[in-house]
Amino acid sequence: MNIAQQEAVNYLHGPCLVLAGAGSGKTRVITHKIARLIQMGMAPKRIAAITFTNKAAAEMRERAKGLIGKQAKEVVVSTFHSLGVRMLRQDGTVMGLKPNFSILDTDDITSILKDAGGTTDAATARQWQWTISGWKSAGLNAAQALAQAANEEERVAAIVMARFEERLIAYQSVDFDDLISLPLKLLQNHPEVRQRWQAQMGHVLVDEYQDTNATQYEMLKLLVGENPRDARFTAVGDDDQSIYGWRGATLDNLKKLPVDFPTLKVIKLEQNYRSTSAILRAANNVIGPNPKLFPKNLWSDLGEGEPVRVVDADSEEHEAERAVARIQSLRAEGTLAQAGAQYREFRDFAVLYRANHQAKPFEKALRKANIPYKVSGGQSFFDRAEIRDLCAWFRLWANNDDDPAFVRAVTTPKRGIGHQTLGTLGTFANQYKISLFEALFSSSLGSVLSGKALGSLHEFGRYVNDLQFRARHTEGAENAGVFLAEWLKEIGYEQHLYDGEDSEKLAASKWANVTEFCEWMAQRCGGQVEGVAGVDEREIKNLLEVSQTIALLSTISEREKDQNVVTLSTLHASKGLEWPHVMLVGVNEGVLPFKLNEDANGDGKRSAEAVNEDLASRLQEERRLMYVGITRAQRSLAVSWTRRRKKGRELVAALPSRFIAEMALDQATVKEDPREKLRALRAEFALKAQASAAAAATNR
Repeated sequence: MNIAQQEAVNYLHGPCLVLAGAGSGKTRVITHKIARLIQMGMAPKRIAAITFTNKAAAEMRERAKGLIGKQAKEVVVSTFHSLGVRMLRQDGTVMGLKPNFSILDTDDITSILKDAGGTTDAATARQWQWTISGWKSAGLNAAQALAQAANEEERVAAIVMARFEERLIAYQSVDFDDLISLPLKLLQNHPEVRQRWQAQMGHVLVDEYQDTNATQYEMLKLLVGENPRDARFTAVGDDDQSIYGWRGATLDNLKKLPVDFPTLKVIKLEQNYRSTSAILRAANNVIGPNPKLFPKNLWSDLGEGEPVRVVDADSEEHEAERAVARIQSLRAEGTLAQAGAQYREFRDFAVLYRANHQAKPFEKALRKANIPYKVSGGQSFFDRAEIRDLCAWFRLWANNDDDPAFVRAVTTPKRGIGHQTLGTLGTFANQYKISLFEALFSSSLGSVLSGKALGSLHEFGRYVNDLQFRARHTEGAENAGVFLAEWLKEIGYEQHLYDGEDSEKLAASKWANVTEFCEWMAQRCGGQVEGVAGVDEREIKNLLEVSQTIALLSTISEREKDQNVVTLSTLHASKGLEWPHVMLVGVNEGVLPFKLNEDANGDGKRSAEAVNEDLASRLQEERRLMYVGITRAQRSLAVSWTRRRKKGRELVAALPSRFIAEMALDQATVKEDPREKLRALRAEFALKAQASAAAAATNR
């Protein structure tokens, strides 16, 4: 480790901010600091390392395990949301929340909001969801949101939010924002709970600190002790990589740290271990115009490297062709002095862009050239309808009061319980303020439903109770696998998929997803589980326990295996990743930076000063996004823009992004046509082939 990294690892007795520039080894610092805390006598279970994604948490857990061995199992390595779940399951009863509460997915929330707002329009419900999420991230409840509503739309959203909150309480359910806001209220309003958690947390390490929102910061403050002068935490982040303002992340949290914690130790990590000097110089130049909270300058001892290239193209299709030509050229050449001949696998290349819709021409060009690729940030495995179906059943086993899960499970697959019956059951449940599941066993339900409908509901209710009992008593991977296979047969799910699809191939694909998912669920119940660094033992759990965690999971670890394909990714999804060769595409004004018009974020009634401040803030975040894109590259970077872009059905003139000029590249090296290089290589290969043939003919 370098001197700055060692200083960060060895500073143990107060609040610490580690400003970790891109590629400066922040995960190494966090894992070594965990080891140092244990070495100095802190119990592993009193150390919490918090990050933002399940994948990052899994990687950190594996690296900690490689460094400190079995003790790493006891360290709390989780996302903010996972920690929130843990707190609510343990102490949520003081707020009236049962330990087996449900976590609602996006579909459920949209459905509840449509009901709460009296609309059938999903787009309106999603807009409410976005607004409500923003309020929750800022720590506001429905009454506070209503009090500060700026216009009629916000006033309506606040009223809908109040009804939404009522329904969540009735369903014993939470949404993802609640997994932060409710633990915060728990710590704020219940001193005995707060003191217990503070005693439990010997040291808290927060990764990607610049991505925290207002409620996460308040939650952190309450977890790290009452005395701010000796607060036990290490925040690791980079203000230059703060690119999630649109989802509530705020740089105010970095500004507040020195104020709220006067003894804060600030340590800068400026040595980059990822990129060449040419790439870092472009990155430093781009980020330079942004105001600095804590000035720093990345440097590398990996050498100057290949010059950063700027590629101009006539259109998006032309740009895609040039990107493919560059991949083929770098793979064929093998003689790049600085980029390294070893970096020639497809997995060594990434094409990064500002928005998802930009992927299409690159997909077409890669397919045409028979180059394998993956689109990062595509549909999550858990977003597939067949997986959501099964998750609804699991949620219902875990929490009978989860009405959205009840409706999905009782109708998928169909079991002769129609919409009229469910409508009557819903009205009855609403009248008596009980859940749908509780209502179906009410002695007075027979007064509003026919004997046949009542019998079908009772049969379903008894079956769910039976499944819940069996799931609670099914432990270990092998038993869980047998149970899930039997259950799928009992409900006829495979037949349901084939009946619902015209294409047998599509139905078979969905069934393959189902079996893969159930196999993975079973593995989570314990036994041998393949992790990132090989096979490890997992504690034995019953299937009901595993079902309770299901809504938190967004990816399947087995699906993350390294594939030898070119990566297509948005800049936001690329954060935290790196590739030897990066092509940053569509770097045009109006794309990156995204179109900065004055009324994009307002109702036209704001002051000129407020508008200018908002525009400046958004431009700064776009510049940070460009900086993130540049610093993904290890050995070579090409930045491309198009002279014309599609606008509807027309091609309109386009300009290069201001960020290209801000990179301040050497004018002698900025132009490149990879097609010319590829033609030259092909001509060279052809001459060599002719020479070999001639030599062979002479030797005959």
